[in-house]
Amino acid sequence: MLLLLLGILFLHVAVLVLLFVSTIVSQWLTGNGHTTDLWQNCTMSFSGAVQHCYSSSASEWLQSVQATMVLSVIFSVLSLFLFFCQLFTLTKGGRFYITGFFQILAGLCVMSAAAIYTVRHSEWHANTEYSYGFAYILAWVAFPLALLSGIIYVILRKRE
Repeated sequence: MLLLLLGILFLHVAVLVLLFVSTIVSQWLTGNGHTTDLWQNCTMSFSGAVQHCYSSSASEWLQSVQATMVLSVIFSVLSLFLFFCQLFTLTKGGRFYITGFFQILAGLCVMSAAAIYTVRHSEWHANTEYSYGFAYILAWVAFPLALLSGIIYVILRKRE
């Protein structure tokens, strides 16, 4: 049972790290010496040093992506906190429904954010020489892992 709990905890922390990195790092779209993320657009020199950074546009779709990514981080942190609370207060045989619900909600939020960004980024950067960066890919990787850990929490029963 201890090994199972450690595995689930490791999966949850891995999802949380993926969500933090994909929300913070400026690599959602890269190309031509520019990197963009949810918060700013940066211009890079040939040596790789950042020259200027400008705030991202204030379009509604980008704000919805920002909000859902932040919500996914908040829901995942809340889920981890609730897991520890339920681990010590839940009766024997009880299930971690609340923890699983918030983790599944975090997965759905990150999926919504990445999907909106996929559909709408061409309005923001019409240049076809851009490619998706690693933070965007990490967001898509976090989606199935968050859903998986949420489902595991719902299935999991507390034992002594």
